Amino acid sequence: SGGHYRPPHCFARYKSAILVAYRNQEKYLRHLLYYIHPFLQRQQLSYTIYLIQQVGTGSFNRAKLLNVGVREAMKDEEWDCLVLHDIDLVPENDYNLYICDEYYPKHMASAMDKFQYTLPYKSFFGGVSALTPEHYMKINGFPNTYWGDGGENDDIATRIHLAGMKIVRTSPHLGRYRVMDYNEETEIQEPWRRPPSQHNTRKTWKADGMNTLQFRLLSRTKHPLYTKITVD
Repeated sequence: SGGHYRPPHCFARYKSAILVAYRNQEKYLRHLLYYIHPFLQRQQLSYTIYLIQQVGTGSFNRAKLLNVGVREAMKDEEWDCLVLHDIDLVPENDYNLYICDEYYPKHMASAMDKFQYTLPYKSFFGGVSALTPEHYMKINGFPNTYWGDGGENDDIATRIHLAGMKIVRTSPHLGRYRVMDYNEETEIQEPWRRPPSQHNTRKTWKADGMNTLQFRLLSRTKHPLYTKITVD
């Protein structure tokens, strides 16, 4: 119930909140839930899957939704780890542990089939990442002002460095992910481009994030495989 699980026969060493920004992606959601629950249970984690849904027809704001997810998830539990997860990614390797690095934010999706299992560029921080609540607050969370797709992950990579930390990465042979509905033919015709930065992160990061987060919580419901948080 509510996407919450703890191992029945042992005491879990880690508690991880899995946060997924969402809007009208039912097929991806079913696919992700089908694979991710057994995957996490084999790791004997205590976890909850949170779906943070944006209402309305305006531009999607993934970054702000993840801020909302962190704010709401922390009301439930003192999580050891916050795993920020794109809805269209499925992990391929059971040894890719959904736990945080003690010292630094961790980029987990270090090898996606979409990018031929290499990083598209050196500072890439997209897909799946894991931060402790302390890491998350230290970088002031994600920016709230990125409407539409892309860009916010580069902002986060910059914030991590500005906050005196560095990015650690899951090794590529473990951090392998499959992108759902990825079409190689389309990708050949339209190569993936790094989104242009919309912000001067160095100037804005302390004033745009968790400390200025505003939203209206419309509902919070427990479904059989996830907790859905709906916000305006």
